[in-house]
Amino acid sequence: MSDVGPIKLACLDLAGTAIGDIATVERAFAEAIATQGIVPGTGAYARAMVHVHRSRGYPKIEVFRGIFPGNEAQAQAANLTFERSYEGTIERTGLEPVPGIVEVLDKLRGAGIRIALTTGFSRGTLGRVLSVLAWDDKIDLAICPEDAGRGNPWPDMVLHAVLRLGVEDVRQVAVAGDSESHMLGGRRAGASVVAGLMNRAHSLDRLQKGGATHILDSIVHFPEIILGGDPNQPAPPAR
Repeated sequence: MSDVGPIKLACLDLAGTAIGDIATVERAFAEAIATQGIVPGTGAYARAMVHVHRSRGYPKIEVFRGIFPGNEAQAQAANLTFERSYEGTIERTGLEPVPGIVEVLDKLRGAGIRIALTTGFSRGTLGRVLSVLAWDDKIDLAICPEDAGRGNPWPDMVLHAVLRLGVEDVRQVAVAGDSESHMLGGRRAGASVVAGLMNRAHSLDRLQKGGATHILDSIVHFPEIILGGDPNQPAPPAR
């Protein structure tokens, strides 16, 4: 890979990959749609939560637009409730970083790799998350769809990080996430490494369908596939 050079930028998904809050996010979605009349025990609720699961990684407002098609006011109202619910929960209980993530960030930064966190949260919610995490010394950039134009599965957030952090070639980027949409966003951006994390968000099949170059059982394996190796010669999936 001498014509491209080593990985210089790692783009990691926030919720589910860097912080372990899948259940918190799902509860916030459930509370949000309940305010719009979609309550547990109904077929509408089951269909909505299936949509939430399938849309993992998408901008949150886009998920609500899918649940309430053609009704922007309802989607916006549900999104506002989601943000209040999620932010209230993390203010009360804090956030739980994924085991090993702090060591991963330190290892990557120590190797001179820039780090960007990407998320489908709004700018306001992202700000709350960052204030709770206090990772200012561990990351270079945190990006939401409002910053880049679009969120996953589009490539905008990764490309935004490339431009903001001065990376010369998109092939010098490694992406890690836990959903098909993260894989699609990374591949569409041209990243050499697109690592799918098996944490129950999406299945192995869906991660591979999205274009994962590697499958990880734990984020702790992420540095292994981008430090001292050629991303065009992928290591076997970490198990």
